Amino acid sequence: MQNRNHFSIIGTGAVGGYYGSLLQRAGFDVHFLVKSDYAHIQAHGLKVDSVYGDFELPEVQAVRDPQALPPCDVVIVALKTTANAALKDILPHAVAENSLVLTLQNGLGSEEEMADLVGADRVLGGLCFLCSNKVGPGHIRHLDYGLITLGEFRADGQPGGITPRLEKVHAQFQKAGIPIRLVEDLVLARWKKLVWNIPFNGLSVVRDQLTDQLIRDPQTRELCITLMQETARAAQAVGRPIEPEFIEKMITDTERMEPYAPSMKLDYDRGRPMEIEAIYGNPIRAAQRAGVDMPETRKLYEALRKLNPVV
Repeated sequence: MQNRNHFSIIGTGAVGGYYGSLLQRAGFDVHFLVKSDYAHIQAHGLKVDSVYGDFELPEVQAVRDPQALPPCDVVIVALKTTANAALKDILPHAVAENSLVLTLQNGLGSEEEMADLVGADRVLGGLCFLCSNKVGPGHIRHLDYGLITLGEFRADGQPGGITPRLEKVHAQFQKAGIPIRLVEDLVLARWKKLVWNIPFNGLSVVRDQLTDQLIRDPQTRELCITLMQETARAAQAVGRPIEPEFIEKMITDTERMEPYAPSMKLDYDRGRPMEIEAIYGNPIRAAQRAGVDMPETRKLYEALRKLNPVV
């Protein structure tokens, strides 16, 4: 990595808009690839309402044509996984000889998709523990949390360890006020996030409830725990055991969380395709290859497929 500290944000929504704004506010050179909000952002910039303090960026470097993106040190992919087909036409313009590609996407399989496009040696993976929504053109509302768990991708599936380039990105994000936790095993971190995502994303759609309602109702609470335990068994089967107390922590954290509509519910309510394959299909198939079934997860997967606005 060079010392220019240039970032590209691919997907200026609830995730990319929030973290990209923090990076620009800290003085980094940030370029935003914008689709539907381009005219508004060009005229008015970005606005962030945050529990840690509201702020605005009246001027940002926004482009709507991928060919206008300058090659940057770190290319942050914050698109929904349902939009990944577009990356083959985006990343070649954004990636320079020494660029890294950091994917901040849900579920399993994101790093593999990036590696197919740019090479496995360029790819970092990040998991966002963030309650944030896009509430209008160029307008992000940050409700809670903000931690990114960051790790190295390895094409062989082995832990990548803590590398100097991870530590450099860590330092840059910390300068921007973004909390970062480095992990030696990115795959384990992804399975641990699925422990929360699998129950709360899908059930928020099929039950039409927010997180506080799901955790308060005895029936759905029990189903959430069942889905969490099922996910942990699948993780164990693929060689990533999760400590039992982690499930209890996820339940406690959700009880303390502000009432929240997970990203899948927001997508469904707005008539957008949901990230069903990344969050459900890929883990189910990975567990199946390891000889483990996920029956309750599979039921939820099939229910979501029937509800998906775009087939």
